[in-house]
Parts: sequence; C-alpha cells; structure tokens
Amino acid sequence: MKKILLLLGFFSFGLLNAIAQSEEKTILAHNTFEGTRVVVGHSVEMLRKGDLDFLISHRFGRLNSGAYQFFGLDLAIIRLGFDYAPFDWLNIGVGRSSQGKILDGFVKARLLRQQTGKKNIPVTVTGLSTMTYSLLREQPNRPLIWTNRINYTNQIMIARQFSERFSLQLTPSVTHFNLVETRDLKNDVISIGFAGKYQVTKAIAFKAEYFYSLPDQLASTKRNSLAIGFDFDTGGHVFQLHFSNSGGLVEPAFIGDTTGDWLDGDIHLGFTISRVFRLKGRRY
Repeated sequence: MKKILLLLGFFSFGLLNAIAQSEEKTILAHNTFEGTRVVVGHSVEMLRKGDLDFLISHRFGRLNSGAYQFFGLDLAIIRLGFDYAPFDWLNIGVGRSSQGKILDGFVKARLLRQQTGKKNIPVTVTGLSTMTYSLLREQPNRPLIWTNRINYTNQIMIARQFSERFSLQLTPSVTHFNLVETRDLKNDVISIGFAGKYQVTKAIAFKAEYFYSLPDQLASTKRNSLAIGFDFDTGGHVFQLHFSNSGGLVEPAFIGDTTGDWLDGDIHLGFTISRVFRLKGRRY
C-alpha cells in the first residue's frame, strides 16, 4: 500500500510540474526605443510609475548660415520640459520653448503593449494628445486673441520591436492650427510619421524620424521634417545628438512649420539631455 501511495505521489508531482511548465510566460517588449522621444517626436515608450523626466532640448541655427553665425552655433532654440508618470500606462508633461515662446502640454496613454506568451500582441500602440499656446506679444498690425494662440496635435503611435536591435514606428497624426497664414490654407493638417531605431552597441543607438504631410495642406514654402540622431546612454542619463531640417521642438512647429531643405544645407545641429528622477516606488 505504501508503495502505491508513493507512486501516486511521484505521479501527481510530475503531473503538476508538467502543467506548470506548460503555462507560457508573458514576455513584454522592452526598450522598443531608447526613451520617450525618437528624435523630437514622441515614441511609444513610457516612463515607469513615479518617474519624473527632465528634458533639455537644444537646437542651433542652420549649418549653412556661415562663419559670421559660427555655422549656426550663435543661434539657438531651447525647450525645457518635465514628463511625469502617475501610472505605468499614463504620462503627462509640460514644456516651454524659446521659438515662438511656446508653452506646451501633453497626455500620453499606452493602449496595447507588444508581448508573447499567454497573449500574442504583435505591436505596441500608444495615443498622444498635445496642446501648445504661444506667449508672443501682439503686433500692432496683427492682434491675437487667446484662441488664435492655440494649436493641437493628436497621434496614434504603432511600433514593433523586431529584435533587440531593430524597431520601427508608424505615427498617423492630425494637427489643428486655430490660426493659419492665409485663408486658402487648411486648419487641419494630416501627416504620417515614420521612425526607426537600430541599436549599434549596448550604449549607442541610431534613430531617425520623418513626418510626411499629405499634399495641398501647407504653404509651398513648407517642407517635411526629417531628423536623424544618436542616443548615448551614460547610465545616469541619456544624451542625444541629432541633425534636422527643422528648428521646431514641438509637434505643430516641426510638422507644420518646417522650411529647411536638407539638399540646400539647411541643417540644424541639436542635442537633448534626459535625466529621470525616481519620485515614488522602489528604485530599480
């Protein structure tokens, strides 16, 4: 009898162990992009709950501005921003840019996260809604009521991490301008963003982003924004060096107000420093 009970015990243990091992673990995509921005446009990445990210974004003038302007280094645009995560799936942020004296804010929410295991979700999907407000003083010949100072951008970001090194992102966007330059221009501009990341080494990543605005929406002097950059992860913070034909550091500026042409040398050198502070929860 004891032998039978012992055999039943071994059999039960083996059966339970096999069932436990057969249960698939959930594996989430990690570091689809190096940070919450690709270059200046948002990525699907989110801060962890309780994190505060201090962002210093700096963009110089055009390289072809000549020696008198020190090839753009005498001219500068800067944005200071704070992003915060009250939850893992929700980020909020505010910022202030010197170009146009723009105050901006955003809300960003993760809708889906790429994963394998119990659930197979092939992409990460994140929604973003931003608002900007210009603090420029009124001009004598162009008074500005407060509603004309506001612009909005709404985006759905869809990204897939194909490997630990390579990721792609598609970003359909709608930008609404309360005030446009001429009556024949549209207030709503539809654009599609394309972005990618390639992890060169453990600490260095190459990233690029391009925003294509559909035809007949912007003035003929406007161009599509193209930016490339390198992220350097120092452990304490992330330093990004980038080049772009746009001087704008917020969505309405680089989507709807880019005038530079890469082929003409209208290239801006810039950098962004990101420093994350842990305000709540355990350190990691």
